[in-house]
Amino acid sequence: MSKTTDNLQEAFAGESQANRKYLAFAKKADEEGYPQVARLFRAAAEAETIHAHNHLRALKGIGSTADNLKEAVAGETHEFKNMYPGMIAAAQAEGNKEAERSFSYANEVEQIHAGLYQQLLDGLAKDMAQYAYWVCPVCGYTAEKEHPERCPVCNAKGDRFIKID
Repeated sequence: MSKTTDNLQEAFAGESQANRKYLAFAKKADEEGYPQVARLFRAAAEAETIHAHNHLRALKGIGSTADNLKEAVAGETHEFKNMYPGMIAAAQAEGNKEAERSFSYANEVEQIHAGLYQQLLDGLAKDMAQYAYWVCPVCGYTAEKEHPERCPVCNAKGDRFIKID
């Protein structure tokens, strides 16, 4: 790999992490009654997204929809089969219950994501059915068409789910 490719990958990761962090900071600023601070965090998060997308394009990291779905299935599968099990074990060994719960929620949900991606890949067509997804705000569980009464992963109330149109 070239130095530029390494740099693009590092920059993509950094910009992606900054986006997520700034959105979390914005949420906290809103909760604490600082709407202007929250707006700046959201604006910066959007800028970081633009940077990350530019870096990903420079890496030629965006393929056809079918290729992108295949990559998503592979990435999610890697996470639930290889990445999270070791992280869960380490958190258990260290007695870090919060990290263990966070990793466990993610591990369960990544399996669901892989299945959802595979389902769309298997039925990829221009005239596929259109419907919303619902995301649990606690663990990230993702449901098709309607939210469950209770999250099957963390037991959060279904009426708290976030609708993604």
